[in-house]
Parts: sequence; structure tokens; C-alpha cells
Amino acid sequence: MAHVLIATTPADGHVNPVVPVARNLVRAGHDVRWYTGDGYRSKITAVGARHLPMFAAHDFSGQSKAEAFPAQARLTGAASFVAGMRDIFYRTAPDQMDDLLRVLDRFPADVLVSDDMCYGASFAAEHTGLPHVWIGNSIYVLGSRDTAPLGRGLGPSATRAGRLRNAVLAWAGDHIMLRGLRRAADAARAQAGLARLRAGGMENIARRPDRYLVGTVAELEFPRSDLFAGTHFVGALDLPPSDTAFDPPPWWEELRGERPVVLVTQGTIADDARRLLLPAIRALADEPVLVVVTTGNRTLGPSAGTLPANVRVEGFVPYHRLLPYVDVMVTNGGFNGVTAALRHGVPLVVAGATEEKADVAARVAYAGAGVALRGARLAPERVRAAVRAVLDGPEHRAAAARLHDAFARHDGPRRAAELIEELIPARTAPATGGPL
Repeated sequence: MAHVLIATTPADGHVNPVVPVARNLVRAGHDVRWYTGDGYRSKITAVGARHLPMFAAHDFSGQSKAEAFPAQARLTGAASFVAGMRDIFYRTAPDQMDDLLRVLDRFPADVLVSDDMCYGASFAAEHTGLPHVWIGNSIYVLGSRDTAPLGRGLGPSATRAGRLRNAVLAWAGDHIMLRGLRRAADAARAQAGLARLRAGGMENIARRPDRYLVGTVAELEFPRSDLFAGTHFVGALDLPPSDTAFDPPPWWEELRGERPVVLVTQGTIADDARRLLLPAIRALADEPVLVVVTTGNRTLGPSAGTLPANVRVEGFVPYHRLLPYVDVMVTNGGFNGVTAALRHGVPLVVAGATEEKADVAARVAYAGAGVALRGARLAPERVRAAVRAVLDGPEHRAAAARLHDAFARHDGPRRAAELIEELIPARTAPATGGPL
């Protein structure tokens, strides 16, 4: 039995992919302790791990981004990317590290596992020298000469001109657009008692881990000649639950009709319906499709007005129940939703405007599995044209089917647990420590 310490950012997209990995580690007989927000206590104990609460660190579990970080509510594009990284991930890292170092005083872990943006865990690993594993909750985030910096939504290029483009954008980002983020990284590391890193981009805050387990398939990532050697594309991690209970909404039988089904969703965090949900509803009002809108248990607001006759609105419907009936998903680019769609072979229209979502959209377009829409505000006619292109274009369905097959070849949680176990050092003496 090994001692495994997990640490995650207290948000669904960072916790959920780790749940099945933790379950596999517990089933293998390891003592698993999990540090994250209190809103995830029941989810963690349900898999047999022990929950460890956040004390010094900001616990924003159960809140939308607008609730937890209200200054970011109206930001899009580069401004949203910088503010999100700074406030949610960089500035919270020193307090997370303090919490984790206190945990390690009592729980001498053999390996530290974290989501790839829980930088407090990276700081703790740097201080202690523990083997450290990142579990990627989104796209590959490390830099490469063959890709543009994150936040641009650009495709890859390994040509001489493309690498020059990538280098110029990286320099401009570090020295102009992202100067504030560099200062935030330096300040966070100084507060944590760590030296400044010379790396740029997303690597100015933490050293690379021993292993980077990315929860996708290589077929959905950009090719790179300098891929980090510790990278493993393990397949989907946020797998559907095994429950059988489901109370379908009254309109459920309509999914089996002759009309194509278009799912429109912004996930559970983004709460401004004007960015995607309402433009999509207006765009598809007169189309011969059934439009299913999931709001993340939030309202559409008074600006929605009277809904068109072909629209059905629900707060939440489990993806694994709904996606087998869907012909195209329209999404803001949340990684778990995109992965769920492609695991079912559903092509996409991706309108990514915040965080790394434009980069998720770029990968979908590069793989041929859908259309990427740029811009903070979407005209309905653009959404309509994109949906029609995906519905009418067999190439998008064929690419989505190929990705479905690629995901089906992987058991992500099992493989991730195996790769974590490989880093656990052999014990020469029993571990000691006080209770937690």
C-alpha cells in the first residue's frame, strides 16, 4: 500500500477527471487523501478516498466564475485568459502550498498527484522533491516551437515561417500582452519561497512534473516535434457514471423523431446566456431541427423572450443520456463537454471566447470534427451557417467518428492509475505520521 496525496483546484472541470483515477488507486489498495474544496467532500469519500479541506487557500467550490471572481464576469479573449490565470491559479498557489506542506507533515505521501493547474501542488513538490504527476483537465498546456502560445486559438505550424510566427507570438505574449501574468507568476513564486523561472508562457509559474497525463487522445492534439517526454495521452478521464436512474423530461421522445437534434450548451460555469445560448436559439428558430438547450441550472434571463417552437430548455441533462441522440453540439468549448461529444462521435460547433476554449476549438477544427467560431459576441447568422455546415458536411461526421474510435481504444482512468503507480518508490521502512 502506498500513500497517495491528490490536490485539485476546487472546480468541476479540475476535480471530475481525477475522480475515476482516484477510484482505481483506492481499488488497488492505496491510501488516498485528496485536498480540495469542501463542495467535493461527498464525491471524494464515495470513491473511498479521504477528503482534506482547504484552510489557508481560497475554496470557491460550488460557485460560478462570476460569483467567485466577479471582476472577470465581462472579460473575454486575452483579457479573460490573463485574469483567469492570475486570479484563479497563480495567486491562489502559495496558500495551497502552505496547506499541502502541513498535510505532508502528517501524511508522508509517496507521490503527489494534481490537476495540471493546481500550482500550489507544483510548489509543494518543488519544495519536497516528491514524485509529481499532473492530470490534464484540458488540452496540452506546455510550450512548443511548433505551436502558437495558448489563448490565441491558432493551429500548429512546424514550417520555418510557422515556427517564426510561434516564436514572435511567444515573445510578444511574454513581453507585451502577458507582462502582468509574468509579474503574477514571479510574485507567487517569491511568496512561496521559490526562485523565478526563466521559461515563458504557461511555464513561468511551475516546473514540469515527472509525468503529465493528458485526458484526451493524441488524435485530438496538435503534432509536436518537441513533446515533453513525460507526456502520456491516456484517453478520456471524465467518464459517464454507472448509475441507471434517470427521469427524462416530457419532450424526451422527440429525440427519436426525424428532425436532426442540435444540443446547445455552455456547460455549468459560464452563466452569460447572451454569449452563445441566445444567439444559437435565434439562429436555429426557423431551421428544421430540434434544439435542446442545457443551461447549467441557470435561467436564460428576461432577454430570452418567448422561445421558438423547436426549442427545449433544461437545466441539466446527463451527457451520456443525451448525446446518443444528438447530431451536432454547439458549445463554448468546455473541454469535458467537447470530449464527451467526440466520445459519442458527435461533431461540433465550438465558440470559444474565454480561458483556453479558443484553443480547444482550434483542435476540433484541426481534427476536422467541427467548426470553430471566433469572437466574443456571435451573430445568429454565423451560428446558423456553422451548424448547417456541420449537419450537411459528411467530412465532419467522419472525423468525429474517427475520434470516437480513438477514445474507445483507451481506458483512461486505469492507465492513469498504472502510470502513477510506476512512480511510487519502493518502501524501505513503514511510513509514519499523525492522523489527518
